[in-house]
Order: sequence, then structure tokens, then C-alpha cells
Amino acid sequence: MTGSTAMFKDHRKLTYLNSEGADKPLKSPVPHDVLVRAREYRLSRIRAALIKHDCAAALLYDPVNIRYALDAANMQVWTLHNPLRYALILADGPAVMFEFKGSEHLSRGLETIDELRLATGWMYMTAGDRAPERVVRWASELESLMREHGAGNKRIAVDRLDLEGFRELEKLGLDVIDGAPMIERARSIKSLDEIELMRWTIRVCEAGMARIYEHSIPGVTEQELWAHLHFENARSGGEWLETRLLTCGDHTNPWYSECSDRVCCAGEMIAFDTDMIGPYGYCADLSRSWTCGYTPMTAKQRELYAAAVEQIDHNLALLRPGLPFAEFNDKSWRIPARYEPYRYSLAVHGVGMADEWPVVALHSDFAHSHGGRFEESMVVCVETLIAEHGSESVKLETQVLITQNGAERLDSFPWEDV
Repeated sequence: MTGSTAMFKDHRKLTYLNSEGADKPLKSPVPHDVLVRAREYRLSRIRAALIKHDCAAALLYDPVNIRYALDAANMQVWTLHNPLRYALILADGPAVMFEFKGSEHLSRGLETIDELRLATGWMYMTAGDRAPERVVRWASELESLMREHGAGNKRIAVDRLDLEGFRELEKLGLDVIDGAPMIERARSIKSLDEIELMRWTIRVCEAGMARIYEHSIPGVTEQELWAHLHFENARSGGEWLETRLLTCGDHTNPWYSECSDRVCCAGEMIAFDTDMIGPYGYCADLSRSWTCGYTPMTAKQRELYAAAVEQIDHNLALLRPGLPFAEFNDKSWRIPARYEPYRYSLAVHGVGMADEWPVVALHSDFAHSHGGRFEESMVVCVETLIAEHGSESVKLETQVLITQNGAERLDSFPWEDV
């Protein structure tokens, strides 16, 4: 980097690289007992929700929910679309992890798991024409556990389940209910130990963002920049990125284009949204925008950026425990008409081990939103997207903890100076 690009480089951002050197992975300083307490807390939240809703058990297939309840991780992305492992959490009984053959060792030794069994897979890809007999065996095993530990209660909360499984459980007399609402609510309230784990994920994410910044020079492609976040996350113990949202120049508008081999040019806006599932399975969901080559922003870029910061600051100041979503909406920042056609559809959303409930729509779309209120110990993301016809987009997002005194930002990677 030489000449005019070097003189405008913001060295504050480079402090987010690994203090041991950018050639080394970050090592977590979080004591193991913090993780143990977080596991105990999360499992207790699931069991408390089951008792509140008069359910004998929860059947979990979503690997993020399994990770939350038991901290048992196994090929998380692959099992998101291949339902070959599952967990049964009894409200007043054992937590049973069903792993697919050959991977049982991944769940051994976890204090959250009382019993480890071999999963019965009945998806067509693996079972073929034997799927009907296997789903009968699968359902019979679950029903037997419910009968043994459910004290006659046949209500089972399920997060996701294919139709054949639902029908087979009902044939055996189980009352299958939608478990997603109770699980989302349980996950929404974080313990102090969870926050400590999440802070570390955010630290790793910000090191990845610093790498993106370091390499934001003319001639780099969007995909090359995006790879720096993957690299930092993977080598520092993280897991995956949920999206590929990094674009530059006119590719930023409309939003939601994914990164490509497009070359970034000097002075163009680079905008991204991390959506990073990092160490300990927690999500760091942060957005930033800056110019390629560290050039001063144009007048239009400054205008868009200033509006984005104004929206973030205004909405952050509103957040407090007990605030109804409807009241937040009434008081939230109003997007100017010229930006509205290019707006982001939401103002705030929950985050934990992934994006979570609640999702509070932007005021323009709030009529389609849902009820509820902010609660102490929720973690939410406050975000904005500002663009107009023919302009680039500015995307910003911060992750905050709802405390009794308001919102506490968990990330600290600086905004640009405008």
C-alpha cells in the first residue's frame, strides 16, 4: 500500500488483529468452568420451558438447538439438512443424545448428556425403501422413553420433524406440539457465562473484520475479502458463516447480493454483514461499511453513512427492559422517503447461537411484525441499511446486551469518521 491510500488508513482498526501477531490464531482465555456453567444454564432453560408448557419432553433435530441444550456438536451445517442425529430432553428424566453411527465419541464426556444412544435414521437418502420400517423403530424407541419417564404425560415438543415421523408418533398416542416458540423464548435470555462466551466470539469476529480492512485495497475481489473472515474464524476455533454478504460499489445496491469475483476499485464503498457462527457456537452478527483504498468518502457516501449512524444511535437509545416492541416502533428512527424503497426490512433482531426471536420490523413494515417486549439479558442486533436510487449502500449493525440501564454494546470495532 503506497501513496494516498496509506495516508488515510485507520490504524485503530488494526488493533483488533491478534496481539500475538496476524500470523497466529486467537486463543480463548475463557476458563472451562464458564462453559460448564453455561451448559448447565441452557439445559435448565429448556427443562423449565417444558414444565411451564406441561410437556414431558422435547425432541430436537435442529443442530443449533441441540448445541444450545447439550453442547453436542457434529457437522453442524451438514446436519442442518440431513436429519440423522437428534436429542430427547425429558422434563423430569434423562437427556438422551442420539448420534449417528461412528460419531458417538463426539458426545461422550459431556456433563449435559445422561445417556448416549445410536440414532435411527429414516430419511430417504440413507434409508431408501426401508424408510417406513425404520421410522416405526425410531418412534417406538421415543415412545418407550416417554412412557418410562413421562409420568403419563404424552405431550412432546418438537422443533422440526418430517411428516412421516409426526404421523408415527401420533399413531403411538403421543401429543406432538410445536416446540419452536418455547425454545426460542428459552434461548432469548442469556446468562452472564453465555455473555462471556459471546464476547469472545465477537473478539474473533472483529479480528476477522480487521483482516478485511487490512486487505481493502484496489484490485481485491469481494470473495478474497470475504475469505479473510472465514480464515480468522476457522483458525481461531469458530464454525461457519451463515451468509456471503460482502459487496462493493454498485454491487451493494440492491442489498443481499452475495460476494463474487467482482474487483473492488479505489473509493468504492465496501459493505458486509458477518453472520458468523464462531467459537463455542455463538453468533457474531456485525455489519460495517468503508471505502476501498481508505479514501475519504464522497459527499454522497458521507450523507448515507451519517444517516446510518443516526438510525443506529437513535434506536439504541430506546432499548430498555420492559419496552414493548410496539412502543419501540412508535419511537424508532424514521427513514427518509428517498431511502425507503431500498430499506432494510427490520430494525432489531435477537441473536445467540444464531439469529433468534424476536425480529422487530422497521417502522415501514411493522404492521406485519409480532408482539412482545424487550427483556433484561436479551442480546439483540440493531441494524440499518441506507441507500437511494443509483447510490451505493451503507450497512451497519451492532450487537448489544439489554441491561437494567439500557443497551450495552458488545462490539467495539469503530465506525468510520464522516
